Amino acid sequence: MDRRKSIKALIVGSVSTGVLVEACKTDDKKAPEGGETKAEAVKEGAAPTINRMKEETEHEKEVVAKTFFTPDEMTTITILGDIIIPKDEVSGSASDAGVPAFIEYIVKEKPEHQTPMRGGLRWLDMQCLNRFGKQFKDCSQPQQMELVDIIAFPKKAQKSHPEMAQGVAFFSLMRNLTASGFYTSEIGVKDIGYMGNVPNQWNGVPEDVLKQHGLAYTEKELRECYDPTKA
Repeated sequence: MDRRKSIKALIVGSVSTGVLVEACKTDDKKAPEGGETKAEAVKEGAAPTINRMKEETEHEKEVVAKTFFTPDEMTTITILGDIIIPKDEVSGSASDAGVPAFIEYIVKEKPEHQTPMRGGLRWLDMQCLNRFGKQFKDCSQPQQMELVDIIAFPKKAQKSHPEMAQGVAFFSLMRNLTASGFYTSEIGVKDIGYMGNVPNQWNGVPEDVLKQHGLAYTEKELRECYDPTKA
Protein backbone atom coordinates (compact mmCIF):
# COMPACT_ATOMS: atom_id res chain seq x y z
CA MET A 1 0.00 0.00 0.00
CA ASP A 2 1.67 3.22 -1.17
CA ARG A 3 0.16 5.77 1.19
CA ARG A 4 1.50 8.71 -0.77
CA LYS A 5 -0.36 7.59 -3.91
CA SER A 6 -3.65 6.50 -2.38
CA ILE A 7 -4.59 7.44 1.17
CA LYS A 8 -2.92 10.84 0.97
CA ALA A 9 -4.82 11.83 -2.15
CA LEU A 10 -8.09 11.11 -0.36
CA ILE A 11 -7.20 12.84 2.88
CA VAL A 12 -5.82 16.03 1.32
CA GLY A 13 -9.17 16.69 -0.30
CA SER A 14 -11.40 15.74 2.58
CA VAL A 15 -9.74 16.62 5.89
CA SER A 16 -9.03 20.16 7.07
CA THR A 17 -5.63 19.25 8.50
CA GLY A 18 -4.40 22.81 8.58
CA VAL A 19 -7.14 23.96 10.89
CA LEU A 20 -6.50 21.13 13.33
CA VAL A 21 -2.74 21.47 13.40
CA GLU A 22 -2.93 25.25 13.70
CA ALA A 23 -5.26 24.82 16.66
CA CYS A 24 -2.65 22.61 18.30
CA LYS A 25 0.14 25.15 17.81
CA THR A 26 -1.59 28.43 18.58
CA ASP A 27 -0.61 30.13 21.82
CA ASP A 28 -3.09 30.97 24.56
CA LYS A 29 -6.00 33.12 23.47
CA LYS A 30 -8.78 34.79 25.34
CA ALA A 31 -11.50 32.24 25.95
CA PRO A 32 -15.16 32.93 25.24
CA GLU A 33 -17.29 33.84 28.23
CA GLY A 34 -17.73 30.78 30.41
CA GLY A 35 -14.90 28.95 28.65
CA GLU A 36 -11.23 28.43 29.40
CA THR A 37 -7.86 29.17 27.89
CA LYS A 38 -5.29 26.57 26.88
CA ALA A 39 -3.24 27.33 29.99
CA GLU A 40 -6.25 26.84 32.25
CA ALA A 41 -7.04 23.50 30.64
CA VAL A 42 -3.49 22.27 31.14
CA LYS A 43 -3.48 23.48 34.75
CA GLU A 44 -6.63 21.49 35.44
CA GLY A 45 -5.14 18.37 33.89
CA ALA A 46 -7.35 18.31 30.81
CA ALA A 47 -6.18 18.03 27.22
CA PRO A 48 -5.03 21.44 25.90
CA THR A 49 -7.92 23.22 24.26
CA ILE A 50 -8.48 26.70 22.90
CA ASN A 51 -11.66 28.75 22.79
CA ARG A 52 -13.91 26.01 24.07
CA MET A 53 -17.11 26.64 25.90
CA LYS A 54 -17.31 25.32 29.44
CA GLU A 55 -19.85 22.68 28.37
CA GLU A 56 -17.52 21.43 25.64
CA THR A 57 -14.61 21.23 28.04
CA GLU A 58 -16.65 19.26 30.55
CA HIS A 59 -17.82 16.89 27.81
CA GLU A 60 -14.26 16.26 26.68
CA LYS A 61 -13.17 15.52 30.23
CA GLU A 62 -15.96 12.95 30.52
CA VAL A 63 -14.94 11.29 27.26
CA VAL A 64 -11.24 11.18 28.15
CA ALA A 65 -11.97 9.77 31.61
CA LYS A 66 -13.61 6.66 30.15
CA THR A 67 -11.82 3.60 28.73
CA PHE A 68 -13.42 1.50 26.01
CA PHE A 69 -10.87 -0.86 24.47
CA THR A 70 -9.11 -3.53 26.52
CA PRO A 71 -5.28 -3.66 26.54
CA ASP A 72 -5.36 -6.64 24.14
CA GLU A 73 -7.69 -4.77 21.78
CA MET A 74 -5.41 -1.73 21.84
CA THR A 75 -2.46 -3.96 20.97
CA THR A 76 -4.33 -5.29 17.94
CA ILE A 77 -5.37 -1.78 16.90
CA THR A 78 -1.75 -0.65 17.13
CA ILE A 79 -0.56 -3.55 14.95
CA LEU A 80 -3.28 -2.95 12.35
CA GLY A 81 -2.62 0.78 12.28
CA ASP A 82 1.07 0.23 11.59
CA ILE A 83 0.22 -2.25 8.83
CA ILE A 84 -2.02 0.37 7.21
CA ILE A 85 0.48 3.23 7.65
CA PRO A 86 3.94 1.86 8.39
CA LYS A 87 7.01 3.89 9.20
CA ASP A 88 9.02 4.84 6.12
CA GLU A 89 11.80 7.17 5.02
CA VAL A 90 9.45 10.17 5.06
CA SER A 91 7.63 9.86 8.38
CA GLY A 92 6.73 7.71 11.34
CA SER A 93 4.05 5.06 11.55
CA ALA A 94 0.44 5.33 12.63
CA SER A 95 1.36 4.47 16.21
CA ASP A 96 4.15 7.07 16.15
CA ALA A 97 1.45 9.63 15.30
CA GLY A 98 -0.75 8.53 18.22
CA VAL A 99 -3.42 6.88 16.07
CA PRO A 100 -4.39 4.17 18.63
CA ALA A 101 -5.24 6.87 21.20
CA PHE A 102 -7.14 8.77 18.50
CA ILE A 103 -9.26 5.70 17.70
CA GLU A 104 -9.92 5.10 21.40
CA TYR A 105 -11.15 8.69 21.67
CA ILE A 106 -13.27 8.54 18.52
CA VAL A 107 -15.22 5.43 19.52
CA LYS A 108 -16.11 7.09 22.83
CA GLU A 109 -17.06 10.33 21.09
CA LYS A 110 -18.98 8.46 18.37
CA PRO A 111 -20.51 5.36 20.00
CA GLU A 112 -21.84 4.07 16.68
CA HIS A 113 -18.29 2.87 15.97
CA GLN A 114 -18.06 0.79 19.14
CA THR A 115 -19.91 -2.34 18.04
CA PRO A 116 -18.34 -2.48 14.54
CA MET A 117 -14.85 -2.02 16.00
CA ARG A 118 -15.16 -4.46 18.88
CA GLY A 119 -16.99 -6.97 16.72
CA GLY A 120 -14.36 -6.64 14.02
CA LEU A 121 -11.50 -7.18 16.47
CA ARG A 122 -13.26 -10.26 17.79
CA TRP A 123 -13.80 -11.51 14.24
CA LEU A 124 -10.11 -11.03 13.51
CA ASP A 125 -9.10 -13.06 16.57
CA MET A 126 -11.54 -15.86 15.75
CA GLN A 127 -10.20 -16.12 12.21
CA CYS A 128 -6.65 -16.34 13.53
CA LEU A 129 -7.59 -18.89 16.18
CA ASN A 130 -9.18 -21.08 13.50
CA ARG A 131 -6.26 -20.66 11.08
CA PHE A 132 -3.23 -20.43 13.34
CA GLY A 133 -4.38 -21.41 16.81
CA LYS A 134 -3.71 -18.01 18.38
CA GLN A 135 -5.03 -14.45 18.51
CA PHE A 136 -4.11 -11.93 15.85
CA LYS A 137 -1.70 -10.03 18.12
CA ASP A 138 0.22 -13.24 18.84
CA CYS A 139 0.53 -14.34 15.21
CA SER A 140 3.70 -13.89 13.20
CA GLN A 141 3.83 -11.01 10.73
CA PRO A 142 3.40 -13.32 7.70
CA GLN A 143 0.33 -14.86 9.35
CA GLN A 144 -1.11 -11.44 10.13
CA MET A 145 -0.52 -10.27 6.56
CA GLU A 146 -2.09 -13.42 5.14
CA LEU A 147 -5.40 -12.46 6.72
CA VAL A 148 -5.04 -8.72 6.11
CA ASP A 149 -4.36 -9.31 2.41
CA ILE A 150 -7.73 -11.05 2.14
CA ILE A 151 -9.82 -8.32 3.75
CA ALA A 152 -7.89 -5.19 2.70
CA PHE A 153 -9.26 -5.05 -0.86
CA PRO A 154 -13.09 -5.00 -0.87
CA LYS A 155 -13.69 -5.65 -4.58
CA LYS A 156 -11.22 -8.50 -4.69
CA ALA A 157 -12.58 -10.02 -1.47
CA GLN A 158 -16.16 -9.78 -2.72
CA LYS A 159 -15.28 -12.07 -5.61
CA SER A 160 -12.82 -14.46 -4.00
CA HIS A 161 -13.88 -14.48 -0.33
CA PRO A 162 -17.52 -13.34 0.02
CA GLU A 163 -17.70 -15.07 3.39
CA MET A 164 -15.20 -12.49 4.69
CA ALA A 165 -17.66 -9.57 4.30
CA GLN A 166 -17.64 -8.74 8.03
CA GLY A 167 -13.85 -8.61 8.10
CA VAL A 168 -13.75 -6.46 4.97
CA ALA A 169 -16.19 -3.96 6.50
CA PHE A 170 -14.18 -3.87 9.73
CA PHE A 171 -10.87 -3.33 7.97
CA SER A 172 -12.35 -0.53 5.85
CA LEU A 173 -13.52 1.23 9.03
CA MET A 174 -10.14 0.65 10.67
CA ARG A 175 -8.35 2.04 7.63
CA ASN A 176 -10.57 5.14 7.54
CA LEU A 177 -10.03 5.86 11.23
CA THR A 178 -6.29 5.25 10.91
CA ALA A 179 -5.95 7.60 7.95
CA SER A 180 -8.06 10.27 9.65
CA GLY A 181 -5.99 10.05 12.83
CA PHE A 182 -2.65 10.03 11.04
CA TYR A 183 -3.29 12.86 8.61
CA THR A 184 -4.68 15.14 11.30
CA SER A 185 -1.56 14.69 13.43
CA GLU A 186 1.61 16.75 13.26
CA ILE A 187 3.48 13.80 11.73
CA GLY A 188 0.78 13.31 9.10
CA VAL A 189 0.66 16.96 8.11
CA LYS A 190 4.42 16.96 7.60
CA ASP A 191 4.10 13.71 5.64
CA ILE A 192 1.95 15.37 2.97
CA GLY A 193 4.05 18.53 3.00
CA TYR A 194 1.19 20.80 4.01
CA MET A 195 2.54 24.27 4.88
CA GLY A 196 -0.65 26.09 5.83
CA ASN A 197 -1.11 29.78 5.11
CA VAL A 198 2.27 31.32 4.29
CA PRO A 199 3.24 34.83 3.09
CA ASN A 200 3.23 35.18 -0.67
CA GLN A 201 4.84 37.64 -3.10
CA TRP A 202 2.92 38.94 -6.10
CA ASN A 203 5.26 39.69 -8.95
CA GLY A 204 2.85 41.57 -11.11
CA VAL A 205 0.75 40.82 -14.17
CA PRO A 206 2.41 38.35 -16.59
CA GLU A 207 4.11 40.02 -19.54
CA ASP A 208 1.91 38.33 -22.17
CA VAL A 209 -1.22 39.65 -20.46
CA LEU A 210 0.21 43.18 -20.35
CA LYS A 211 1.00 43.04 -24.07
CA GLN A 212 -2.50 41.79 -24.82
CA HIS A 213 -3.94 44.94 -23.28
CA GLY A 214 -1.30 47.30 -24.60
CA LEU A 215 0.16 47.97 -21.18
CA ALA A 216 3.62 47.86 -19.64
CA TYR A 217 5.31 48.52 -16.32
CA THR A 218 7.37 51.69 -15.97
CA GLU A 219 11.08 51.46 -15.31
CA LYS A 220 10.46 52.62 -11.75
CA GLU A 221 7.84 49.88 -11.19
CA LEU A 222 10.11 47.24 -12.65
CA ARG A 223 13.00 48.37 -10.50
CA GLU A 224 11.08 48.60 -7.23
CA CYS A 225 8.28 46.08 -7.40
CA TYR A 226 8.68 43.54 -10.18
CA ASP A 227 10.88 40.50 -10.54
CA PRO A 228 10.30 38.95 -14.00
CA THR A 229 12.11 35.75 -12.99
CA LYS A 230 9.26 34.98 -10.58
CA ALA A 231 6.36 35.98 -12.79
